[in-house]
Amino acid sequence: MKKFYLTTPIYYVNSEPHIGSAYTTIIGDIIARYKRLMGYEVFYLTGTDEHGQKILQAAKKKGTEPQQLCDKLSEKFRQLWKDLNITNDYFIRTTDKKHMETVQFFVSKMLENGDIYKGTYKGWYCIPCETYWNEDEIKIENGKHICPTCNRELNFVEEENYFFRLSKYTEPLLKHFKENPDFVEPEFRKNEMLKILESGLKDLSITRTTFDWGIRMPNDPKHVIYVWVDALINYISAIGYGNDEETFKKWWPADLHLIGKEINRFHSLIWPAMLMSVGLPLPKKIFAHGWLTVNGQKISKSLGNAIDPREFVKKYGNDVIRYYLSRDIVFGKDGDFSEENLVQRLNSDLANDYGNLLHRTLAMVTKNFDSKIPVPQTPNESDKSLANEYFKTKEKYLSCMEQYKLTNALEAIWDYIRFVNKYFDENKPWILAKEGNKERLATVLYYTLEAYLKIATLLLPFMPDSSRKVFKRLGQDFEPQKFIDKWNTLVAGNKVIHDKPLFQKIDLKKFEKIAIKKDEKTEVKLDNLITIDDFKKIELRVAQIVEAEKVEKSEKLLKLIVDLGKHGKRQIVAGISKYYSPEELIGKKIIVVFNLKPAKLMGIESQGMLLAAKINNDLTVLTVDRDIEPGAKIS
Repeated sequence: MKKFYLTTPIYYVNSEPHIGSAYTTIIGDIIARYKRLMGYEVFYLTGTDEHGQKILQAAKKKGTEPQQLCDKLSEKFRQLWKDLNITNDYFIRTTDKKHMETVQFFVSKMLENGDIYKGTYKGWYCIPCETYWNEDEIKIENGKHICPTCNRELNFVEEENYFFRLSKYTEPLLKHFKENPDFVEPEFRKNEMLKILESGLKDLSITRTTFDWGIRMPNDPKHVIYVWVDALINYISAIGYGNDEETFKKWWPADLHLIGKEINRFHSLIWPAMLMSVGLPLPKKIFAHGWLTVNGQKISKSLGNAIDPREFVKKYGNDVIRYYLSRDIVFGKDGDFSEENLVQRLNSDLANDYGNLLHRTLAMVTKNFDSKIPVPQTPNESDKSLANEYFKTKEKYLSCMEQYKLTNALEAIWDYIRFVNKYFDENKPWILAKEGNKERLATVLYYTLEAYLKIATLLLPFMPDSSRKVFKRLGQDFEPQKFIDKWNTLVAGNKVIHDKPLFQKIDLKKFEKIAIKKDEKTEVKLDNLITIDDFKKIELRVAQIVEAEKVEKSEKLLKLIVDLGKHGKRQIVAGISKYYSPEELIGKKIIVVFNLKPAKLMGIESQGMLLAAKINNDLTVLTVDRDIEPGAKIS
């Protein structure tokens, strides 16, 4: 049997899953089901990425341990995939013992091959993206260094690291791209990677020493392995690399890595170089799709659009969501999720074009043939055209699916659905029934249902639930592979089920969008008003943090040294250790109460107070919007 190994990115567990994070997994499931339909043995992998500084910070903000946070959120992803009827064969977690052992084994081989060396990293690091950036890659806005991916401010990091000789693989990678022009798709994503390659790769820092939530370096446990090196190795740890050679050889190399465009560089450049370092074959294809927005906006809980996909499934059905995501959003490009457009697709494509045809046909079979599929007579040219058009459609469909052009595959099917509707209307079975022409009526109904069975088979990867219902309503065994290549496969005499329509239309006049559940607003009491004279007593100034360290024997306190310009430097003790690590505070310009009476905390004098805002378990230190000199007075 032919093999196909397919992966999604593993999802970072610093927040709840939403429709954006479900998108790649749904697309992957469509491809996995298609390959199974084509007779492949498929291994479909997904999972969660659970190490790194961002996870550590998220756990601190929630007042919990990193492992507890990972356990909770990873289970939410696992349960979501079950609820969305995802047919993944394995769910990997980077905190799995087997995975962590494989990472150390892999890195040890890189060390043995001389591709890892110790040095000092000085440069810019994005904590949310867990990414190092070179000076020529970052943006400068108002004197701040900004991440080119997430547009957040970068942190300057200087620490002892181990480095991967990524630069060594510039030429081998260029050669591979040239010899395998379809290695990275779409084409414009490949060209982005080629541009980086042609300018030359730089060695990559692959360990950290400023935090410990990660996999230890095998030869130097004070270092933890860079989260991206750890994460990428999941694709081979899940299939037995280093401990189950037979299974590993069966599935590797991967046939398809599905990823989002923001992680293309890691998958298309760094991961192949890592594989070259240990002497493993490269994946056959990396497909980087675009970002998903909701109603034109980035998905965000604060905007009210980070909605649990199950809410959409509950209202519209799993198949409708799968159909809409693959029909309206061209795989590979940026796309927008619009609930209004989803409803339009449901009403016009699914309820009208597709579902109505089955409903009408089965009603006539029930009424005229005692709910049994009639035996057809010799087909005429009109009947034969249904078969001819189907085989043309199937060839288009197969070509599109093999190229991952999912939208085009659905368009080909819908062209055929319209063709079948036209056949049904032109042959006027309701007139044939009225005239008592049972032989011709039997033939038209039989071939309409035969065509419908073929449509349901082609749609199986996209809409598995409704396709199963079609087979059941037509009284056919659910053996889709048997039906795809032949005509006249519908078993006459089998009893049909005439039930409610497959898809229910939505009344647009009564249509209400799904809204995110928000906390009830608390009433603000204005019984503690102060006068302007009271406010004038408070002196607020801008201060820049130049030093930061944890206070010994305290879980909450950090000791900060802040620069106040001409007013000199001061020491401030702040209870923010659960929300910020010392290194990420260095360089931040904050707002402090300048004229606060000094106080001692844990025996350390605090000469002021910084300002911060807190909602539930999230705390944010207030910073200034533009670059301004330390010591500036706030009024």
